[in-house]
Amino acid sequence: MTTRKILLALLFVLPLTILAQQKTEISGTILSSDGQPAEGITVKLMPQAFTVFTNTKGNFVFRNVQPGTHTLSISAVGLQAQNQEIQVTGEKLKIPTIYLSEDRAFLEEIVVNGVANKYTRKSSPYVGKMPLKNLENSQSYTAITKELLQSQVNTNFDDALANVSGVDKLWSSTGRPGDGVTYYALRGFATQAAMVNGVVSIASTSPDPANIETIEVIKGPSGTLYGGAAVGFGGLINNVTKKPLDTLGGRVNYIFGSFDEHRVTADVYGPLTADNKLLGRLNAAYTHNGTFQDAGFKKSLFIAPSLLYRPNERLDIQLDAEIYQSKGTNPLMVFLNRSRPLIARTPDELQFDFGKSYTNNDVTFKNPTTNLRGNVTYRINDQWTSNSTVVYNNRKSDGYFQYVMYIGNSDTLINRYAGDQDYTAKTVNAQQNFVGDYHIGGMRNRTLVGVDYLFQQAETHNSPYVLVDQINTSYDDPDYYKFNAASIDAAIAASKAAETNNRSRTQVLGAYVSNVLDITPSLHLSLALRMDYFDNKGTYNFDKDTTTGAFNQVAFSPRAGLVYEAIKDQVSFFANYQNGFKNVAPVVQPLPDISGDFKPQQAKQAEVGVKLNTFNNRLGLTASYYDIRVSNMTRGESIERDGETYNITVQDGTRLSRGVEFDLTAAPLDGLNLLFTYSRNSSKITKAAESVNNRRPTEAGPKHLLNVWANYTIPNGLVKGLGFGAGVNYASENIITDSAPTGQFILPAYTLFNASISYTYKNYELAVKGNNLSDKTYYNGWTTVNPRMPRSILGSVAYRF
Repeated sequence: MTTRKILLALLFVLPLTILAQQKTEISGTILSSDGQPAEGITVKLMPQAFTVFTNTKGNFVFRNVQPGTHTLSISAVGLQAQNQEIQVTGEKLKIPTIYLSEDRAFLEEIVVNGVANKYTRKSSPYVGKMPLKNLENSQSYTAITKELLQSQVNTNFDDALANVSGVDKLWSSTGRPGDGVTYYALRGFATQAAMVNGVVSIASTSPDPANIETIEVIKGPSGTLYGGAAVGFGGLINNVTKKPLDTLGGRVNYIFGSFDEHRVTADVYGPLTADNKLLGRLNAAYTHNGTFQDAGFKKSLFIAPSLLYRPNERLDIQLDAEIYQSKGTNPLMVFLNRSRPLIARTPDELQFDFGKSYTNNDVTFKNPTTNLRGNVTYRINDQWTSNSTVVYNNRKSDGYFQYVMYIGNSDTLINRYAGDQDYTAKTVNAQQNFVGDYHIGGMRNRTLVGVDYLFQQAETHNSPYVLVDQINTSYDDPDYYKFNAASIDAAIAASKAAETNNRSRTQVLGAYVSNVLDITPSLHLSLALRMDYFDNKGTYNFDKDTTTGAFNQVAFSPRAGLVYEAIKDQVSFFANYQNGFKNVAPVVQPLPDISGDFKPQQAKQAEVGVKLNTFNNRLGLTASYYDIRVSNMTRGESIERDGETYNITVQDGTRLSRGVEFDLTAAPLDGLNLLFTYSRNSSKITKAAESVNNRRPTEAGPKHLLNVWANYTIPNGLVKGLGFGAGVNYASENIITDSAPTGQFILPAYTLFNASISYTYKNYELAVKGNNLSDKTYYNGWTTVNPRMPRSILGSVAYRF
């Protein structure tokens, strides 16, 4: 009986034991193309259809898998499935590391697109020049997504920046030599868009948004990682371009509307070879803008091809080009008198018809621009990645440029100046970065070691600026209509002033190191340092065969930050110290014993704040308080020597800018996306010439800015795809002139209302957008009065494939 029981037990247990021994555990790791963990990727085991998801380290595990031939299927929202056949034997099977064809930034995007909140990005490889989640980064930044721009029927770069706290437009893009891109106030300082994919890329006119995946506004002085040649003390604007994809698709869009606006864009992408090793993308746009005034227009053509070649899992080679052609008239900017007491103190007090453009449609300029970029990413091993980038930029300002100015003692007589510009500039930026992700003593380190070389050259062959005419703005002056290209040519021919024929060259060599140390999984300490050598080769005068103004400077820029994730991947508190610098040219002093050599200006920021990414990415928030102090500013001072008065230049000027910022995105319901931003900035010149000391800088912009946008798309039912959007833009009054000699000129506060309605059916998208629906008259400016667009209506028709 006992023997029978033993045999029965053996017969029962043995098959289970054999069956258990036959089953296998399968594990593996999935990384993005830049070697970062790919979290949230769907992994299926076929034909059983077992499904798991990768964790924060990119790891996945299947247990109790039967031996035999199986297929791993790897996918995510927005990704084409990637399949791999495997043979399952033994107790454990470790799959070799799988690299996806997308980098971490793109994976963050598709994960975001897979959930509700389309107005946020959880990480960036550019802000810290290494892949970092927003909640791990001690710096404040805001990302404007292409989904947000599409919901707002956006047609231009300037309107996109209204979605960021602390940003206000000062000047529209002028296209003029040297600095023709739009000027913005950011944390109280003037800045321009001069970065593409983390590398300097200067233009003569504002970027076309057709090729933009995300606009990153990186807050605060950022000299440590980005240098000082193209970065303002308030921060920088970095455009992240669209990348080639391994899925075939595209979108064609036509936008039309008020004031003869027409814009056609096309975006086509997909694999160019059967093995998906060569991918391509082409973005193109044609735009025509009219005007609400009596004259003025701009038309442009933009083409941006991109190729991505991946010969193996370790190497990515990407080549991009952006070719831009534009022709247009000067935007109206009324320059106020800067030396006498102003008579009019608001736009309403000026006897000026802002419905007139004060130009003519044959007074035009062109801004052709070519950008060429090459990037090579090589994964040296599981810990280190090399990233090499070379950018070439060539741009021109060619044609008539004009100024409209109050010069004399009257606020009714205005001068129109103009010149014939022939300016060509080129920029070469080469950057080499090594990024490591490794552990020492159980603590994770993410290290950046990089060098950066920037070369800039500008060649100018310009006519002098000449006075073409003076007209009375208090009535319909008949001479107003005589201004045209012929009258400009005649005034230049009659002028005895010399042409400008020169060439300037500068080069900058920077080296930097940065490290993010995880003291604990939730406590991150970042330290960084840059050394920057600036070499100004001077300005060569072709007519005189002389070179003047050569100098060089060395600057050091440290940075430190601390982040504590109170709730891992959901809530973090951060603090930072950041530094920025600007090179200062020497001057010739009137006395030989007073040095005219100066140090670089320095901006030092202290900032504290909180970041949220909660409720399964439905709520995103960055809120902060910052304090920026600038030193080494130059100013004039009078001294007495032996009974004589000398005007010298000293370098002890200071400036202060502090404020609060609040950027929130939310998706409380499926289909509903919200954006809310607010900023308050207090700026003051704390040590300067008596005429402006203790006054608000004219570049600081409005003290208060607020922006709200809400968009709801019905997710289900008979009217699925029907959407509604509404928003508000508010800016407080703006002091655009403020000095003892002139007094103040104030642009009034304004509130704009915008709304849209849209419908998506299968591959078709229809939308109507109304901007400034209350037809508010409003202005922006920077010692200038610039009228803004009245009410306009836009229609949009798009097809996706």
